[in-house]
Amino acid sequence: MEAIKIEKLTKDFKSRRAVNELDLEIREGECFALLGQNGAGKTTTIKLLCCLLPPTSGEAFVFGKSILHEADGIKSIINVSPQETAIAPKLSVRENLELIAELYGVERSEARRRAAELLEKFGLIDRAKDRAKSLSGGLQRRLSIAMAIITEPKLLFLDEPTLGLDVRARRELWSLVAQLKSEMTVILTTHYMEEAEALCDRIAIMHEGVLRAVGTMDELKERTGMDNLEDIFLSLTGGEDLI
Repeated sequence: MEAIKIEKLTKDFKSRRAVNELDLEIREGECFALLGQNGAGKTTTIKLLCCLLPPTSGEAFVFGKSILHEADGIKSIINVSPQETAIAPKLSVRENLELIAELYGVERSEARRRAAELLEKFGLIDRAKDRAKSLSGGLQRRLSIAMAIITEPKLLFLDEPTLGLDVRARRELWSLVAQLKSEMTVILTTHYMEEAEALCDRIAIMHEGVLRAVGTMDELKERTGMDNLEDIFLSLTGGEDLI
């Protein structure tokens, strides 16, 4: 089944076109990467699919539901961990998790059960009573992702999940994301090529709002005749590097 079907999706901001007639299909159960520079249109695409922005034109369907006409139905089956770490800094780690679950209508006893499970899974059990603001950047990102999955979404968006983290924290977060692949459809945006290659089943390369290529690493290699993702990216974006 298709998790997402995008048809000529376009978003303009005054004189700037952020997403340009995007056509894309993402399968249920995939871990899928949107790879591109800052300003490539990745985050705008995520906001359109989450029904946080209206498109200028085009349409998209999330598990068969229209972003134009069924926003409430879509929002009930997705969640997102944004670029900005989305936590309540003065609440404890446990309280952050339980709050989000209850906001989504989960009964308190079930919210506590899910929170306990995620504290263990994400290596936060020893920090459960600490205020969220006391966590390191890497642990805050773990908490932000845990808050996004406590609602048990069918589709999880991770927008630049390791942005600003050091190498060790990034690799630790990769391990957590890899575990999620068997549980839900995951779409992540990134400008780290090694991240896309390590985690994702397929990769879509975006540049200046346009989809330049999509496929597995083997398919992208075959298309371009190149052996590594950096060279593939450069060949498809006119020689402009990600960083």
